[in-house]
Amino acid sequence: MAHLALNDITKKFGRHTALAGLDLEIADGEFFVLLGPTGAGKTTTLRLIAGLEHPDAGTIRIGGEDAAEWSAAERDVALVFQYYSLYPHYTVRQNLEFPLKAKHRRLSPEEIGERVAKAAKTLRIEHLLERKTDRLSGGEMQRVSIGRAIVREPRVFLMDEPLSNLDAKLRELLRAELKDLQMKLGATFLYVTHDQVEAMSMGDRVGVLDHGRIVQVGTPFEIYNRPRNTFVATFVGSPAMNLLPARLVDGRLVIVPQRFEIALEPAVLERLRGRSGEIMVGVRSEDIEVRPGLPLEAQVYGVENHGVEKIVTLKACDHLLRATVPARTELSVDSGSTFGFNQGKLKFFDPASGSNISYGEEAHHG
Repeated sequence: MAHLALNDITKKFGRHTALAGLDLEIADGEFFVLLGPTGAGKTTTLRLIAGLEHPDAGTIRIGGEDAAEWSAAERDVALVFQYYSLYPHYTVRQNLEFPLKAKHRRLSPEEIGERVAKAAKTLRIEHLLERKTDRLSGGEMQRVSIGRAIVREPRVFLMDEPLSNLDAKLRELLRAELKDLQMKLGATFLYVTHDQVEAMSMGDRVGVLDHGRIVQVGTPFEIYNRPRNTFVATFVGSPAMNLLPARLVDGRLVIVPQRFEIALEPAVLERLRGRSGEIMVGVRSEDIEVRPGLPLEAQVYGVENHGVEKIVTLKACDHLLRATVPARTELSVDSGSTFGFNQGKLKFFDPASGSNISYGEEAHHG
C-alpha cells in the first residue's frame, strides 16, 4: 500500500483551470474522501494520480517516489468508476481474471485462481462466478467492478462516485461494505463523491474541494462542527447550515433591528473579542430550539416529517430558518411559535471573505 502526496498541482483544459495549486496528502492505509460539487475538480485529481492525465505544474508522489515519469501501469493504482467497466459476454470469473492475465504480471493459473476466489469471497459474489455479467443487477455489477480492482492488489484504490448509480438502500449497504473492505485490506483509498452523507459516513478524513482548490481537510467531525468558511458550512450537512447577515452592536446580535435581536452570552462575546459591525452568523438546524416561552418569534412556514424527527422551516421577519425538532413536536403550518439558539454552537463568518473568524481557536478548544 502507499502514501500519496500531491504538491502544488495545477491542471488546465484550454482556458479552464480545473485545479489550482492543489495540495493533498493521504496516509498509507487511510480512507480519504474528496468531497465537492460537480465541476470542483474531483475526477481530474483521480485521473492525474492514475496517470491518465498529466499536471501542468506540481508533483505527484506515490509511496514517497515522484511518479511524473511513470506510466499508468507503473503507478499500480486501481480505478473504480460509477459506470461499470465490465466485459458483457464474459462470466464474472473471466472478468475478475482479466486484469491478472496481462503479460507483465506473470502470475500462475493457481495464483490467479486464488486471488479470484479471495476477492469473490470478500465481496460475497462466489455464487455469481459462472454467470455472464449482462445478467447481473446494478449492485452485483458494481461488486464485480470492485472485485476487478481488488484482485490486482494495487498500491492505491481510486474510486470515482462508484455508488451514484445505485438505489438508496443498496448505496447504504455498499457504503458500509466498502468501508469494511478498506479496513480488511488495510488499503489506501481515495474516494471521490459529491454526496456529503457518503463522505461523512465513510471517510477517516475528508478534503472539501471547491473550484480546483482544497478548502479544508479534517475528520468528518471537524468538517461538520468547525467549518473553515461559509462554503464548507453550507455544503456539508443536511439541511444546510442557516446563514444570517447581522450586525454586532454593544454585545447584541442584530439581525433585524428591534424585531430579531439576540443578547449574546459572555462566552460568545469572548470568542468575538470585541468585534463589532457586519458579520455573518451560522447556526445548524439541530442548534435551534422550537418551543413555547423562548425569546424569538416566528411563523411556521413548512414542516417535513423524517420519521424520528421533523425539519421545520421558520419565518422570522423575512428570514427563513430550518430547525430539526423531535417527531412528537406538534407544529402546524402558518401557526406562530417561539424559538431560540444554542449560543455555544453559533458560528461567525467574515461577510466579505466568508472565513470562520474563530476557526483557529475552535480547533484548540473543541
